[in-house]
Amino acid sequence: MRIEGCCISWLLAWTLLGCQSPSVHPLPQGHVKGLVPQPQRVEQPDNEVDGRGMRCDGQLQLFWPQEWDVVAATDWMESAGWSWNRTEDVSQADVAWTLVEQNLGLEGYTLTVSEDRVDMTSNDAEGAFRAWTTLRQLMPAVCEQGCPSGFTLPAIHVEDHAYLAHRGLLLDCCRHFMAPEFVKEIIDVLALQKMNVLHWHLTEDQGWRLPVKAYPKLTEVGGFRKEADGSVHGGFYTREDIRSILEHAAERHVTVIPEIELPGHCRAALAAYPWLGCTGDSLDVPCNWGVFKDVYCAGNDSTLAFMKTVLDEVCEMFPSEIIHIGGDEVPKVRWAQCAKCQSKIRLLGLRDEAELQTHFIQEMGAHLASKGRRIMGWDEILEGGLPQGAMVQSWRGMEGALEATHLGTDAVVSPTSHCYLDYPLRSTDLKEVYHFVPVPEAALDQPGSIVGGECNMWTERAPQNEVMAKVFPRATGLAEVLWSGPQVTQKEGAYANFLDRLDGLGQHWAFMGVEPGLEGVPVSLEISPSSQGALQIAVLPALRKAGGMVHFAKDGDRVQSCKVGESMTIQGMGVVEVDVMMRGRATGVTETFPVAGHLAAHQPLSLGHDPSASYTGGGAQALADGRRGSQDFRDGAWQAVQGDNMAVTVDLGEVKSLRSLHAQLYLYQDAWIFLPEQVLWSTSMDGVAFDLVGQSLDDMSSLEPDSRQKTVAIDLPLEGRKARYVSMELVNPGVCPSWHDAATEPTWMFVDEFVVLGDLEGLD
Repeated sequence: MRIEGCCISWLLAWTLLGCQSPSVHPLPQGHVKGLVPQPQRVEQPDNEVDGRGMRCDGQLQLFWPQEWDVVAATDWMESAGWSWNRTEDVSQADVAWTLVEQNLGLEGYTLTVSEDRVDMTSNDAEGAFRAWTTLRQLMPAVCEQGCPSGFTLPAIHVEDHAYLAHRGLLLDCCRHFMAPEFVKEIIDVLALQKMNVLHWHLTEDQGWRLPVKAYPKLTEVGGFRKEADGSVHGGFYTREDIRSILEHAAERHVTVIPEIELPGHCRAALAAYPWLGCTGDSLDVPCNWGVFKDVYCAGNDSTLAFMKTVLDEVCEMFPSEIIHIGGDEVPKVRWAQCAKCQSKIRLLGLRDEAELQTHFIQEMGAHLASKGRRIMGWDEILEGGLPQGAMVQSWRGMEGALEATHLGTDAVVSPTSHCYLDYPLRSTDLKEVYHFVPVPEAALDQPGSIVGGECNMWTERAPQNEVMAKVFPRATGLAEVLWSGPQVTQKEGAYANFLDRLDGLGQHWAFMGVEPGLEGVPVSLEISPSSQGALQIAVLPALRKAGGMVHFAKDGDRVQSCKVGESMTIQGMGVVEVDVMMRGRATGVTETFPVAGHLAAHQPLSLGHDPSASYTGGGAQALADGRRGSQDFRDGAWQAVQGDNMAVTVDLGEVKSLRSLHAQLYLYQDAWIFLPEQVLWSTSMDGVAFDLVGQSLDDMSSLEPDSRQKTVAIDLPLEGRKARYVSMELVNPGVCPSWHDAATEPTWMFVDEFVVLGDLEGLD
């Protein structure tokens, strides 16, 4: 029987003991149900346990080319308690790696398990390690901690290679510091799913983690911040830490690419050395998130000299050809007001501040090129013209990657739509990651190429203890996309097959101490109209074997309950709470869905605005669908616009006696989300002539800086006013105020839901 690809698990090396034909003694059995990413080709007999496999119950004899380093494999065997010797005679080996000249493809290898031995071939040591990883995936999971009595392996032949060369994870260790040993654990898991890049984010506004001998205050001052509660968070890596991490990664054929942010996201550096900025002001290392207007002064030659010195030391510490320089989210407010920056623009004959940024990055790129290195930057580096020789990492969709390939350079893709693992599961779940197409047709036959992709783990709201569950299993889905390619992942039934293999992978994770998160939101909420002013709701399983109890709560009290899969009728505003169970066991996870049963829910409505494509709230009915936005503005329930007004009108179907109008707004100034300047409420009997019945938020001028994220409820009592039509208009406050780091940029407004309560409904 021939199987195109196969199934589940992975890890880091493997183990075997001396090999004989299978006997009648029951031993832990390896199987092909654990191969992730799915190999390009797998062949095995019709019955994988039919006597043609391999029994291993003695000391292993290993052979590998003298010039290869298999320390990651042998270290794993020793840690698992296996006994082995290296033999110089390949004919005497139980397990043999051999070098072949035929082209096996990118990181390609073959692996064959026969009755008496395991043979692996590759073109180089990197392919050999990928073969070793696949062999370990064939092992019984219990052998991760040793199988003293031995085990069996199925007869199998694998031919495999990578689809794309760059398969990585960005790990942000700035917003929250990650211990060196934890970074190594992340590398171990990446290697075991054939990912080969750790993009290590080391400098940021909220923390500088990189040791620089020439500028010790970068870590002494910039490495620590005072939190809002008075506690101190921080840390930094020593050169010895970095050396140890790089050695660990190299043994597993993982390249570590450092990211040194410039010319923005540098407040920690400005706190250490204020002269690096345009104003010279003394600044603290911030404890809030967002985009800050204080950036490196691009007109100051001493700032450029500082940056080159930093990059010199980066090159001393990191051997990677690519050095990531960020280049994203750089407000030009300070440059527009800086005499040195404006003088530099005139001197160089530049058109604007965007071209000044390109000049800054080109200076760094040329400096690194002189050392045999190449820069990569986020897609904003295209805005003033592509810096010579730069690679582009596209995060704001795929457009940056397409432009880069059209211009003839290489691109790495990590769009927010599929690859941002700091986003909640409601925004980006495993299924969405798995269906990502990293190389669209428009990128084919261009002078440049999309060479790979990354999933991004930003850690504003993810301290170390939460990172592993956010990254996995979603990163595992991307690992298969980037290794196996669309010929595997775009097939009908591919995702279901992948989930089956994840079950086996979980057994290996358990022995590794890795506790993955859920694949997605475990349950979904279905809302349909009941009688006007009430809703029928049903919570349904969204993941395999998900269940639990459903409760409708008002003011913290659970007033109605049913099981997942059943329905109930609710009225008024409250929260649906689900105590989630998986496979009949409690998970400790409670999913919440804010809801509102009210007169306007599921009634015809019209919008006077075009919602942002990124924040539609779920479609045209979103502002009156019975689902309210949560504390997370990315939950899919909020509707938003940038730089424009919003308006919604609802037809209640007949004249109603109204008690109040209600809406929920979002405020998060760091993300440019502001309250409206005004909210205007109107009613009508005929849908033509509207009467203004009230307004809210009359005075925005006194709004002070506030880094908190919060929802703001607004309501208008109507005391029995009769109307068939109701409308709400939100007046945009204009640009971000002068004190804001994005001053002069257009603000966002977020709203959900437009609740209309009648005489039979209440706010309780």
